[in-house]
Amino acid sequence: MDHVALVVPCYNEQTRLGVHEFQSAQLAQRRLELVFVDDGSRDATRDVIRRIREGRPHDVRVVAYDENRGKAEAVRRGILEAIRRHPDAVGYWDADLSTPLSELPGFVKILEDQHGVDLVMGARVKLMGRDIRRRAWRHYPGRVFATAVSLTLGLPVYDTQCGAKLFRMTPRLPQLFERPFVSRWIFDVEILARLIALDANGSDGAERAIVEYPLDHWADVRGTKLQAVDFLRAVVELALIRRIYGHALRHKPSRA
Repeated sequence: MDHVALVVPCYNEQTRLGVHEFQSAQLAQRRLELVFVDDGSRDATRDVIRRIREGRPHDVRVVAYDENRGKAEAVRRGILEAIRRHPDAVGYWDADLSTPLSELPGFVKILEDQHGVDLVMGARVKLMGRDIRRRAWRHYPGRVFATAVSLTLGLPVYDTQCGAKLFRMTPRLPQLFERPFVSRWIFDVEILARLIALDANGSDGAERAIVEYPLDHWADVRGTKLQAVDFLRAVVELALIRRIYGHALRHKPSRA
């Protein structure tokens, strides 16, 4: 796996974008390309991205919009732009680096070692020996929501909402992102629903193609845009995903 492209969606991230961290990020013996999507920021985010690009002009791409379109659309457009550059793997990563870039080699190694895996998802699992710092008001509703997602999709998924994911470049990958998402807040769940719909073996096939990777480090970063009301929005959107993709989710092979 020689070329990895990472999409970084940005909206008013001027104080949270780590210039040094992005400029110095490397993958041993591989090319790491960064695609920043400035989603209509009203602060100096675009200037910060330019500074990052000055430090690695050959490996930074910028997609900029004058109007805010939401994280789901920013990620979708960024992934499509990254795919056009023919990487071996493409993913997206939160701009605040709540998941540090030092975790990325672990994602890449899974794709290299397990050829049947098409998606690696970061999972914020608080285990002995791991440094996972998550506020209680986000953790406990998140566990309830993850259970609802698991039941809806028929997948034993632990954490859909971690903003660190890496996809193997396959012929069906563009199909996951060719249409705008119906969900604004939980598009990560919709991606999994689309994977199930595309897989001939339904959720069983999707489960074999996905690995959740327990992170060594993750921390809530000040300035998060999430609010308590967003949990209610997520519940509404989960019902919408079930309604739209319900046929594919219901008609899946039964497990042995």
